[in-house]
Amino acid sequence: MTPGPPTRREAHFTAWWTGLPPAAGSAVMATGIISVGLHLLGHETLSRAALTLAAVAWTALAADFTVRLTRQRSRWEAEADTPPALTAVAATCVLGTRLSLLGRQPLAVTLLVVAAVLWPVLLPAVLRHWGHRMPGAVFLVCVATQGIAVLCGTLAAALPARGLSAVALVFFCLGLVLYAAAFARFDLANVRTGAGDQWVAGGALAISALAGAKLVASPLFTGAWHDTLRTATLIVLALDLAWYLVLLLAEARWPRPRYDVRRWATVFPMGMTAVATLSVSAAADISWLAPPGRVLLWVAVAAWLCAFAGMVRQAAAGRSER
Repeated sequence: MTPGPPTRREAHFTAWWTGLPPAAGSAVMATGIISVGLHLLGHETLSRAALTLAAVAWTALAADFTVRLTRQRSRWEAEADTPPALTAVAATCVLGTRLSLLGRQPLAVTLLVVAAVLWPVLLPAVLRHWGHRMPGAVFLVCVATQGIAVLCGTLAAALPARGLSAVALVFFCLGLVLYAAAFARFDLANVRTGAGDQWVAGGALAISALAGAKLVASPLFTGAWHDTLRTATLIVLALDLAWYLVLLLAEARWPRPRYDVRRWATVFPMGMTAVATLSVSAAADISWLAPPGRVLLWVAVAAWLCAFAGMVRQAAAGRSER
């Protein structure tokens, strides 16, 4: 039987989906890190539900990425030059990290390979087209790099494969260098005017602290190496928490209640800060950090629910943002 023409609702959804910008990858990042956080707190059913959503969204976005690469090459090339394209790397690493914690090491290794292939393709393209006074997405150069460090560190402990800890250290250091370079190009006015991705200024430090926690917990680094990494990780986490407070106060002073796809880039740093705080608490043996980490995670869950509701409303209306 020949299928009939699409309904108005289906047409609206198609228009919304095909118009999604690369920044939509931050929804996978946000959902994946919420899953990691819920796992750390022992809420395994909720964690696996979030993991399922993240995996489905990653698969759909990966398929769309492939379609644009093979059939809409000019659009793909234009989008690959922008920082949000790096959500492809970061989302892959976050999903791989959660799968590794679930014990699915072959899948996690596969995703590490995917991220390792994408990173040297997308990062140079983004760096070549950097400008001045850029929005918060500029920090995705750090997030994508530290995402590889986190996944390497997670797999190093799970397999075990101590050599991956050395790789994680290289990406950790490179990520910090890229953070400094991104900060020099970040438009601080975005703290007041940003549509959501200004939070990546803090989120990049959060994922750096998480990468640091993986290194601190690694048996490969002992003595002076361990002490140096522990100190560096605590400094990075402190800077992240300072950013969190600044950005939260800015949201209260200049409310931006309207949904924007870049709001997922708010949820991800919130969730990542919670996970980093919990992980540093365990790795550095600082027990008093755990309660704030738990509170921050539930704040991130609430933010996720708000962003999800806004996305559903937008999808129903068939609108997308570029």
